[in-house]
Amino acid sequence: MSDASERLERVRAAIARAAGLAGRLPEDVTLVAVSKTHPPDAIEALIAAGQRDFGENRVQEAQAKWPGLRARHGGLRLHFIGSLQSNKAKEAVELFDVLHSVDRPSLMTALAGAMAERGRRPDCFLQVNIGDEPQKGGCPVPEVPALVEQARRLRLPLAGLMCIPPADVEPAPYFALLAKLARRHDVAGLSMGMSADYEAAVMIGATHVRVGTALFGARA
Repeated sequence: MSDASERLERVRAAIARAAGLAGRLPEDVTLVAVSKTHPPDAIEALIAAGQRDFGENRVQEAQAKWPGLRARHGGLRLHFIGSLQSNKAKEAVELFDVLHSVDRPSLMTALAGAMAERGRRPDCFLQVNIGDEPQKGGCPVPEVPALVEQARRLRLPLAGLMCIPPADVEPAPYFALLAKLARRHDVAGLSMGMSADYEAAVMIGATHVRVGTALFGARA
C-alpha cells in the first residue's frame, strides 16, 4: 500500500468512527482532499488510491492543474474553498463543481449571472464568519438570514453553510452554532472541519470535511 493509500485509509477510518459515534453513516460525509499548492503527481497518487473530491483555493492554480488531470481521470469533483473575487465568477463557474466560500451579495449576483451565461450550476455553500474574526472571509452571523434569502431569490443551488472556526480554541461550539444556523434556515449541507478537527465536525453533523495535511502530508 502506498503512502497516499495509507493516509487516505486512516482518514476514512477516522470519519467512519466519528460518524458511528454520532449515529451517522460515513458515506453521508464527503471527504474533500485539499490539493492547493500540491503538484499533479501528488494528486495522482490520491486519485489512484480512490479519492475523487479535491479542493483548491485559487482559480488560476486550478486552471493550470485540473484540465489535464480531468482529461486523464473520470468522475472527479473539484471544490473551490478560497476567497473568491466577483471578477473570477465566470472562471469559477466553468471549472468548479462546488463553491464553498460564497459570502456576500455582490458575489452572489455575479455567480447567478455566470451560471445563466455558462449553463453550469455548481453547488454553493454560504461561508459564515462563525468566530467574528476581521481577518477571515464569510458573512457575519446576523447577516446569514439575508444572505440565504438572496441565494434563494437568485435561485443559486444552495447546498448549505460553511465555516472555519478560530484557531487554537475548541472548535465544537462553533460547529454546533453552524449546525443550528443550518437547521434554522432549512439548509442541509455543513462544510466544516479540517485536518485538526474533522472528527469533531463529523460528530456534529458535517456533510463535507476539507482535509489537506492529513492526506498530503506537511507542505514543503
